[in-house]
This record gives sequence, C-alpha cells and structure tokens, in this order.
Amino acid sequence: MSLKNFEQIRSFDNENFVHPWESMKKVGTNSRTFAETAEGIYLYDENGQKLIDGPGGMWCVQIGYGRKEMAEAIADQVHKMPYYSPWNMSASPSALLARKIAERAPADLKHVFFTTCGSTAVDTAIRFVHFYNNVRGKPQKKLIISREKSYHGSTYLSATVSGKTRDKDWMDTASELVHFLPDVNPGRRSEGMSIEDYLEDKINDLETAILTIGADKVGAFIAEPVLASGGVIVPPKGYHQQCLEVCRRHDVLYISDEVVTGFGRLGHWFASKEVFDIEPDLITCAKGLTSGYVPMGACLISDRIFSEISGEHSQGSSFSNGYTYSGHPVAAAAALKNLEIIENEGLLEHVRQVTPHFQNRLRELRKLPLVGDTRGAGLIGCVEGRIVDPDNPDALEIDLEMGARIDRHCQALGLIVRPLLNMCVFSPPLIITSEQIDEMFNLLEQGILGATEDLRSEGLWKDRQ
Repeated sequence: MSLKNFEQIRSFDNENFVHPWESMKKVGTNSRTFAETAEGIYLYDENGQKLIDGPGGMWCVQIGYGRKEMAEAIADQVHKMPYYSPWNMSASPSALLARKIAERAPADLKHVFFTTCGSTAVDTAIRFVHFYNNVRGKPQKKLIISREKSYHGSTYLSATVSGKTRDKDWMDTASELVHFLPDVNPGRRSEGMSIEDYLEDKINDLETAILTIGADKVGAFIAEPVLASGGVIVPPKGYHQQCLEVCRRHDVLYISDEVVTGFGRLGHWFASKEVFDIEPDLITCAKGLTSGYVPMGACLISDRIFSEISGEHSQGSSFSNGYTYSGHPVAAAAALKNLEIIENEGLLEHVRQVTPHFQNRLRELRKLPLVGDTRGAGLIGCVEGRIVDPDNPDALEIDLEMGARIDRHCQALGLIVRPLLNMCVFSPPLIITSEQIDEMFNLLEQGILGATEDLRSEGLWKDRQ
C-alpha cells in the first residue's frame, strides 16, 4: 500500500469509523496507529514498525498472532457450514465446545450459554439471575452488588454494573439495579491498617450492603477475580472465598467475571477455583476463548441453580435470551482449535513458569521516580504513575494523561501499552518467552524515563528528596 493510498485510508478511518470510547472533541482529527500485520507477540504498523503487543490485543490474544492452524480451522468450518440457527437446531462444533468448556470449568458449572463477547456474557448472567428468581417466585430479588473500579462491559446491563465512574460521565445506566461497594485495592488502605483488618472491612462492606438493602432484594454479587481495566487490582488473599461465604449465607448468587482471567491469563483454564479457591454460581468468559481470532463469549451456569428452575421446577418457563450468533459454528471451531493449541503447547504450564520473572520485572519498575506503584497477577501488569504535584490542582490534567505520555514514548521505542489515566496496563500473549519479557520491560522502563524527562523539561516534575 502506497503512502498516498494509506492517507486516504486514514481519512476513511476519521470520517466513517466510529471507534469505541470515541472522543467527540477529536472526531475527524485522529492520527491512530494502524496495525496492518502481526506475528507471534508482535504487530507491524502502517510504516512497517515492529511493535510488541503489550496489551495482547485487548487482554485476549493468548496464543499469539499468525497461527495458520487457526486460519485453517476457521476456513474449513466456513466451507463445511458457516451458520445455523441456534433456536431450533444445533451443530457439532458448538456442542463439542460446550462440552470442552464444561470439562475445564470448576465444580458443577456445566451449562454453557454462548454469547458474542464478554459484555453480552455478563448481560446474560444478569438476565439469568433475574429469570432464576422470577421462576423461584422471588421477583423482587433483582439487585446486583458490584464494586468501584470494576469493568464488566458496555451493553446496557453490563455497563450498569461496571464501577468505573469516568465511563458514565455522559452515558445513562439502569442505576436502580446496582449497588457499588468501595474500592478493594489493598494499596489504598489507611496508613497503619493491617491487611487482615482491611480484608475484614471489605467483607463487612458486602455483608452490610446485603443486610441494609435486604437479602430478599439482592440477586447476585458480581466480581472480577482481578479488577483488570480498573487498574489490575488484586484483592487481599481470602477475599473471594469470604465473599462467597457471605453470598451463600444470604441466598445471593456469585458471578465470577473471568472475561480477562479465563483461559490461561493466570496459568489455569479458569482462575476462580485454581487461583482463588471459589466455586461460583456463574462464570462469564470471552476474550481468551478464541484468542481474539473471532468474536465469542459464554456464560457458565452451575447445575445446582440450573436444576432448581428446570424440569419439574420450571413453571413452564423459557429463558428467552439469545443472539443470532449464539454458538456460531465458525467461532466454535476457532475456539476448539484455540483450546487445542493451549493444551498441546502446554501454555498454562508456560504461564506459571514465566510468571515469577514477569512479576519480578514489574516490581523492579518501582525504583523509577515517576512510578508510584506496580501490581499484577499471572501475565497481567499495571504501572501506576505518581501524582505529579498533590498540592497543585492544575497538575490534575497531567496526572490524567500520564499513561498516554508513557505510551507515546514506548510506541516510538517499539512497545504498545494500554494507557488508563495515570496508569499503563499490559497483558502480553501467553506465548511470550522470558527473553521477550525482558525486551518488553526494558522498553517500558525507557518509555517511563522518557515521559519523566518530558515532565521535567516542562517544569511539571521535580524528583522528591
């Protein structure tokens, strides 16, 4: 593609392509990087620059790019049969995939409802909670308890239960359906407070909310094992277990949102049981299910709650929720091949093997003056920048764009990170090697130092004594 032709493509992007989280102020004037080709953990932009894909797409490209076997599996299914109606028919790839997921899910989560993405998986989970309580004769038991800094999607219901307040500045939600608990970041606990006392406070937050609202009105608690888009927040050890115990005491369903943590990100098929020792009532997943090669999500439902409202207990009901592309055979074929690759190449074991090195390199960044905190789990990391000047309200704008400054420097060096206000987050493909981890963190460190020098030269940063 010639540069002249590419500039025309860029104009189409600005004039016609409305991107997610589109800044209305910048409409028509953006100069976005174009990812044109990809291989392994690397993207290549419109100029041919080689870039490490730090975010792994959007937390999702588990097996890396350029997998010929994925392309062949997708093409083969397209040739055989690209689509069927899931309303009154089925197809082998969809049924087989449901079985494969059920075999890898914890406990009795063996009922698999296919969706198109993580948002629709969460939407489905919430609709199932409401449906479940309607069939049980408890139509008032609908409220969902969520948490500040959580992210669960952008459909109306999934956005409603997401706790990132900036995403709601201009958007409506069904706010009457949700109650938010305070931040669960142990790094934000009061000075002198022990982690044990902080954990007790967080559990009390949940139980107090249920008792205050009324257990007869609370349908479910939804929680990411790790709050990913909220800044890779890992709650204190034992948090999820104790939350589940509270939910069980009060007949409140537990939804574990594993859209990010599922399919290997923490070194296991699902993190709920293997990492956090819980057996939730519902699990939502997407992203790593197909490694981003095609869109697909799923909502897993435990047999315990399914059996309460099916068969002789069904009241003649139908779960009238679904999508034209639920269980899409091409997506199912892609997911099956993706699971096969993860298994055959031992990627879960590989993640567990390289995680200590990844997390150690992440912690080492705390030595940099601009870095206030780092945190992570498995192959997920977050670098949080220090507040530029806590006594200067005018510095707020710099704090909010600190991540973007770091990202610009990193990209010039050959690394993409995902900026979130004063943070950068990353979740590289699971195939990343120890050597590539070093390459990524070396570039990230250089990018942070470059952003620091910019702030110094602008008179916006002075190293603390």
